[in-house]
Amino acid sequence: MWLTKRVKSFALIAPLAIFLVFFFLAPLVTMMKTAVSDPVAASALPTVSAALQDWDRASIPPAEAQEAFASDIRNITDDQLFGDLVRRLNSAKSGFRTLMTKTRSAVAESPELADLVSVDKRWSDPAFWIAIQDAAGASLTDRNLLAAVDLERDAGGHIVNAPEGTSANRTTLIRTMIMAGVVTLCCIAIGLPFAMVAASTTGWKRQLLLGAVLLPLWTSLLVRTAAWYIILQDNGLINLTLQTLGLTDGPVPLIFNRLGVVIAMTHVLLPFMVLPIFSVLIGIPKNLMPAAASLGAPPIRAFLLVLLPLSLRGVVSGALLVFMSALGYYITPALIGGAKDQMISSVIAYYATGAANWGMAGALGIVLLAATMMLYVVYLRLSSEEARP
Repeated sequence: MWLTKRVKSFALIAPLAIFLVFFFLAPLVTMMKTAVSDPVAASALPTVSAALQDWDRASIPPAEAQEAFASDIRNITDDQLFGDLVRRLNSAKSGFRTLMTKTRSAVAESPELADLVSVDKRWSDPAFWIAIQDAAGASLTDRNLLAAVDLERDAGGHIVNAPEGTSANRTTLIRTMIMAGVVTLCCIAIGLPFAMVAASTTGWKRQLLLGAVLLPLWTSLLVRTAAWYIILQDNGLINLTLQTLGLTDGPVPLIFNRLGVVIAMTHVLLPFMVLPIFSVLIGIPKNLMPAAASLGAPPIRAFLLVLLPLSLRGVVSGALLVFMSALGYYITPALIGGAKDQMISSVIAYYATGAANWGMAGALGIVLLAATMMLYVVYLRLSSEEARP
């Protein structure tokens, strides 16, 4: 009997478990593996790593190493593999794209060619050989994870800041955090009063207020963003209203800037703030505020000392939902924002689809996942402390 119950229980949760494994855990593991794996150079250059093992990394490599590299290049028959190798090396040292193409043609025409300096003088620069040695020496690397936060390793293997102007991932991450925080604060400022009004009413009025909040969730995100794209234009509804009322002499810039992104994202994410707060407020006895008023507390004081502390769990839950959702937003900043308003999701999309650099896309995804998990741990810690008597 006990075993039968266990089997039935497992059968009930099996579909959910299978869904999580195949559509959440498997892609997550693949992303993390792609971010730290670097198999292209090791598979394309199987002999050069051993030939460079005793090289001092300060002078031109010996003839044996150059011959081994030329032989590896000559043996690459897969153009896709060669293209991946060129992209990998060029990401470590600019100039490999033209250098590798020229060298491949030279070694193909001269099978006995071993002096690569005669092909191109750039082969006398140890920096190019250091990039080859680092790329071919290991199948695991932290290069992408470091580059995701604008760090790199110098010739001595120490972690240093990337040269200024070569990457803006750290700036984009900070911008993403700030914009997510601003959107969260805006949602709290609008969602808390709205949830209080909805919780204080009954009947059709409450249903109407909740329906107004839930309506955006029933509409496609792309449709909602496109609607704001039209409303926020210079000749859109907002600017036309302001000019008709005489409040402004001309159109207020509301699109292709950060203000427009915050407005659109606040509207899209507001339900995730209102609903957790509302679910907490309806569980609070309605006689607490009248009791505080009967004891002489003004409305603001009663709100700050009675209602707000009791609803804080809903506020924190809503803020966590909104902030974590805002961190990964892509469509709204891409359509409403300008070049300086793009968030980290746009950079991930560029590396994944534009540059075909899945390693960097995975590394940035890991950084974003780590930030989200840290926020969730903080939330659990605060929740556990609030639950203590």
